[in-house]
Amino acid sequence: MRFARTLLALPLLACAVARGQQADEVPFVVTPDNVTLAMLQLAKVGPEDYLIDLGSGDGRIVITAARKYGARGLGVELVADLVAKSREAARAAGVADKAHFREQDLFKTDLSPASVVTMYLLPEVNLQLRPRLLQLRPGTRLVSHDWDMGEWEPDRSVVVDAPDKTVGLEKRSKVHLWIVPARVDGTWCGTGKWKGATLRIEQKFQKFRAQVAEPGGARDLDGRIAGNVLQVKGGLALTADGARIKATYAAGKNSALKNATFTRARGQSCK
Repeated sequence: MRFARTLLALPLLACAVARGQQADEVPFVVTPDNVTLAMLQLAKVGPEDYLIDLGSGDGRIVITAARKYGARGLGVELVADLVAKSREAARAAGVADKAHFREQDLFKTDLSPASVVTMYLLPEVNLQLRPRLLQLRPGTRLVSHDWDMGEWEPDRSVVVDAPDKTVGLEKRSKVHLWIVPARVDGTWCGTGKWKGATLRIEQKFQKFRAQVAEPGGARDLDGRIAGNVLQVKGGLALTADGARIKATYAAGKNSALKNATFTRARGQSCK
């Protein structure tokens, strides 16, 4: 499957892909420097990060992440000439050991090594990618220029003035951030002194509702998931660690849940 892309000339660079088009039908569009920097800053890119840029154009986002923030990165691009130019630009910037580029379809790219994924794709392509992005390691940061992920609301969005933007009438850009949430939907069984209790979670992206049922009664919980941490309203934080969830902070009306630990049920119940 081949996708054409909108190629961006500044450090974010991703491909805006449209089915049935050829790559040369899509114009080369320049993204303002401040928008690129806003994307990297929103993701809090640093030297411990490995960034993958989907549709990397001339490679500037990966190169900027390496040069300015010390991150390692990979740019994925279908146009061979742009990949060659990206590699040469990385050598010229002195970051060829950190910034790498590959001629490859973004849908065939292994995203699992990434701690940060950047993109500037068409809305329908974001939606096609969404199931794969949700399967990434909890805590992985995703940044998109202008386009969102449908029902998966961003964890944070900023609007950046872009007076030099060459497409559209509005001289502003939106930058969206998502933090991949742990997958916790389902039934969890209490262990230790919480044996006999059941935690049932209904999850929709990074939002959840839950109920803890125990012999003495039940309590309802709701909140948001940030990476591996379920942040519950009313003074409670639960940390998901693979097949286990543990209350790592409990105060106020939820103080009784201090150190409560649950493991994922093998079926629909804990019996």
